[in-house]
Amino acid sequence: MKLHSLSISGIVTINLHALNNEGSEGNTMMTRMVEIVDASGKNHTVNAVSGDMFKHIQAEHLFMEAKETNSNNNLPLCEACKTFDANRICADETFTKKTFKNGSVDSEILSEAIKKCIIDDAEGILITSEIGGKGRSISRKSAIEFGWLVGCPDNTRTESYFHAKYVPEGRGKGSGAGENLGQNIFHRPASSGQYAVVVNVDLYKVGRNDITLTYVEGVDRQARIKALLKSVMNTFIKPTGAHRNTQHPHILDFSGVVTKSTTTLPAPVLSGLNPNYRDEIRRIAESLNTTASNTPISVTPFDGLAAFTEVIAGIINQVQPYGD
Repeated sequence: MKLHSLSISGIVTINLHALNNEGSEGNTMMTRMVEIVDASGKNHTVNAVSGDMFKHIQAEHLFMEAKETNSNNNLPLCEACKTFDANRICADETFTKKTFKNGSVDSEILSEAIKKCIIDDAEGILITSEIGGKGRSISRKSAIEFGWLVGCPDNTRTESYFHAKYVPEGRGKGSGAGENLGQNIFHRPASSGQYAVVVNVDLYKVGRNDITLTYVEGVDRQARIKALLKSVMNTFIKPTGAHRNTQHPHILDFSGVVTKSTTTLPAPVLSGLNPNYRDEIRRIAESLNTTASNTPISVTPFDGLAAFTEVIAGIINQVQPYGD
């Protein structure tokens, strides 16, 4: 099964989490809130987890997968990504000193980056350097896109809870500015509700040079695609983030649809904020299939995290690189 793209649309139910926060005011931590418009045009302020947070979660799972299975070197990591450095290959001197030189062209530099590291290949990167006093930047587009996890207005709530640091010698005096001594009181948020999920994975981009639009030789694209999909699956099994040490998220349910495309027709995605998103996606897929042969778009519904895992695991076991 050669897939061009894959999308996930759904609703995940999470209780008592604090995965994404904006900072604090005094002794009160502030959670992330966003303004949205529902299907009827009404405005709402709801809790949300940023796509940046979930992209980081997914990238960390991809990093762990590459570290675990890197014995045969089909999921290589650059020196910086071996330590999960946020600067990625730009912090890898073995790459920058060897690759960036007078006379080197952007497409060659990009091919070397793709060949050298699965994370820089799949997650996207802006490669920058100074050559002969002249700035240079080469962009690598991400193969995966996460939207915000947006709370459904009628089914999502955020509360703030009182906490105090336990001091065995007694209450004592609270800490002053810049200190963390004595008994401190603070207020921490916890959010519960149903969150709309939108994810798109352009599998055809894995291993492809954005400049030449050709696939880089020496890249095990099938191994990378399988690892990428596995990291997406693991993102919803274990969404890491803030305050998990005492506010491990209670994941109750994940339901929705996975759409797949075997051609350049896009795998349709629609927000679960639309109460009819499943039917809409099905109808979009049917319409797209009338414009092509061999029904390239397929829609697979799932109800529950176990069912989602089964769907993605089935794809992982069958997927082959598009374009090979």
